[in-house]
Amino acid sequence: MTFISVLAGAAAPGLALLSYIYLKDRYQAEPLHLVCRLFLFGLLLVFPVMLFQRGTALLLGDDPVAFAFLTTAAVEETAKWLIILITVFRHAEFDEPYDGIVYATAVSLGFATMENLFYVLSEPYSLSTILLRAILPVSGHALFGIIMGYYFGRAKFFKYDKARYLAYALIFPVFWHGLFDFVILSAANWVWLMIPLMAVLWIRGLTKMKRANSYSPLRMMAREEEFKM
Repeated sequence: MTFISVLAGAAAPGLALLSYIYLKDRYQAEPLHLVCRLFLFGLLLVFPVMLFQRGTALLLGDDPVAFAFLTTAAVEETAKWLIILITVFRHAEFDEPYDGIVYATAVSLGFATMENLFYVLSEPYSLSTILLRAILPVSGHALFGIIMGYYFGRAKFFKYDKARYLAYALIFPVFWHGLFDFVILSAANWVWLMIPLMAVLWIRGLTKMKRANSYSPLRMMAREEEFKM
């Protein structure tokens, strides 16, 4: 495999998943420049996160629970959560619940893509390795992003429970991300545990995508237009 094909193979899963999630917005697609900007933020986020994780690992040691849930999941998901909260949560283009899913997965998949690039450049690589990382870490980040974005959408449009949903937007991705990493780190036959875990995450993710679309205020407008026609 050539160097260019390896880079393309490392970047392709994240871009493909982001395209899929972006096109699932049933009522009003988000501006591409904003989605690309958040993807870029996710790419760049890897560098400060790596530094912070280095310090956290030195502080907490290599206990599998601490490493999975705190050093990895809590640090990475908090960084993504802050990016969404600061950059787009109050943005005018965030005008329906599904938008939260698009924005959060853009950041998450930017982060996953840069991680993937680092991995294939620093380790011996093969097509099977790239495919395995596409199936597990990259899709995992996408699914954690869907969960985060779903609750950001709830926080944006269900204002009486804003604080609770903002907390859920962080707590649930940290939990699932931590569980994902803990299975890989601690289970001898982790593949057999990962299969049902990924199935649960995909079911939850697809359900939340469908539900977020159903909450869209643009849904009734679309129905009114169809009725008038």
